[in-house]
Amino acid sequence: MLLQKLEERGLIHPPSWLSHNTMYMTIMGSEAYGVSSGDSDKDIYGFCIPRKEMVFSHLTGEISGFGRQIQKFEQFQQHHVKDETANKGKGLQYDFGIYSIVKYFQLCMENNPNMLDSMFTPVNCVIHCTKVGNMVRDNRKMFLHKGVFHKMKGYAYSQLHKMQTKDPIGKRKELREKFGFDTKFAYHVVRLLSECEQILTEGDLDLQEKGRREHMKAIRRGEVSEQDIREWFAVKEKELEKLYVTSTLRHSPDEGKIKMLLMQCLEEHYGSLDNCVVNPDAALEALREIQTILDKNRSIL
Repeated sequence: MLLQKLEERGLIHPPSWLSHNTMYMTIMGSEAYGVSSGDSDKDIYGFCIPRKEMVFSHLTGEISGFGRQIQKFEQFQQHHVKDETANKGKGLQYDFGIYSIVKYFQLCMENNPNMLDSMFTPVNCVIHCTKVGNMVRDNRKMFLHKGVFHKMKGYAYSQLHKMQTKDPIGKRKELREKFGFDTKFAYHVVRLLSECEQILTEGDLDLQEKGRREHMKAIRRGEVSEQDIREWFAVKEKELEKLYVTSTLRHSPDEGKIKMLLMQCLEEHYGSLDNCVVNPDAALEALREIQTILDKNRSIL
């Protein structure tokens, strides 16, 4: 597995348990969107399952906010990881973002665009997937809801603003000098609002939908002006506002259902969670049964 190989060579430095407990990893970025020029860096997203006491810290007797606390884990990130031997000796550069499954579920439930995209990458972009990883991918539509409109529109506004960043550097500076604006930020504007449109319309997401892909490629080639992008944004925003109202997608996430999937994933990895989680409904039912027995035998008592 990629993480293990890079760790063994001293190129990455994750927590000692992470490589063996990573459930899912996928290539993101231009390759996932079908617009890669072939020499792009590899953006790798995924999720892992931390040690049980990191998820259920009460098992150690910890009282939240008191005394020494169990070290929590939310994510491992390492950027600009250069593997000179990869790609037939031409080398590759990786950016890693591996999240705790709990954090990953939370961000996906909030319809964070990057996290959602990582669930819907094409199969050929998935480089590591366990049974738990498949459980999540098989249920990915469960995370979609109308909140995606607010999230993706907000991110798109940010990208629109960044098209004219005051002090671009590196590749960003080259794009500004060549095209007059940052075409990478520009194609993300199109990507975000087009993805939002598909989710609200179909309740599904295809990262390489042909119309979106070709539009993004044209932007990267410099065939679409900055003014065209801004005008497209203004029109699409109004269309999405109407679509938000008419969409049959659920208004907000089904937190209970998503939590159940999370628990199933944890149980698949850890085994039984009976000693980790109290089921409030089961406890209430037990109390009702006790009360019924007491009521029936009140005369004896």
